[in-house]
Amino acid sequence: LGAVEAFERLTERFTDLNNQVEDISAGKAEILESIAELDRLTKDRFEATFAALRVAFAEMFVKMFGGGVGEIELLDEKNVLDSGVEIKVTVPGKRRQRLELLSGGERALSATAFLFALLKVKPSPLVILDEVDAPLDGRNVERYVKVVREFCERSQFILITHNNVTMEEADIWFGVTMQDGVSMLIPYKMPHRHVIEHVQALVEMNGHAERPVEAFAKG
Repeated sequence: LGAVEAFERLTERFTDLNNQVEDISAGKAEILESIAELDRLTKDRFEATFAALRVAFAEMFVKMFGGGVGEIELLDEKNVLDSGVEIKVTVPGKRRQRLELLSGGERALSATAFLFALLKVKPSPLVILDEVDAPLDGRNVERYVKVVREFCERSQFILITHNNVTMEEADIWFGVTMQDGVSMLIPYKMPHRHVIEHVQALVEMNGHAERPVEAFAKG
């Protein structure tokens, strides 16, 4: 006797659930379509950026090492969004090697070249480098600070270092000292570069430093 009523109730319930399934399926299809579109845009952007980064890394590697060849490659070019990146370098005077086979200083310099290549492709307003020059020898530190100086035109750098060559290149120093167990910052602003060059020229001309030092203090 209740079959008709039960049928109507179950039919209504079925229709309601079926509509929910259709809504979920439609929503899923829209999400998958959006994901595919984002993947396409991300892939195009990544490929363009990677191509620019490959050129920039080759240039920065030569600058940092004074020669050689630096290359970056995708491990899976057919699946770029999930692919790893391999760095292959040829240090001047050596054969081509994998990055892990290089010395500590060479690896550090290669990584620094890669970092500056990233900054060249996508500049950042503020860059903090912590003891990047620690594994480098004198000549490589000079190349490092020269590149930093070039990038100062577009980015501000905060360098944490113990290297005197890097310190001499900085415009503002913040020395850290400790008194009574409390760390203190001692700031010092270096004179403008043209002032230093002028003083050095006076020293060379006069052969002694008395008058140039006075001019330096007044400047």
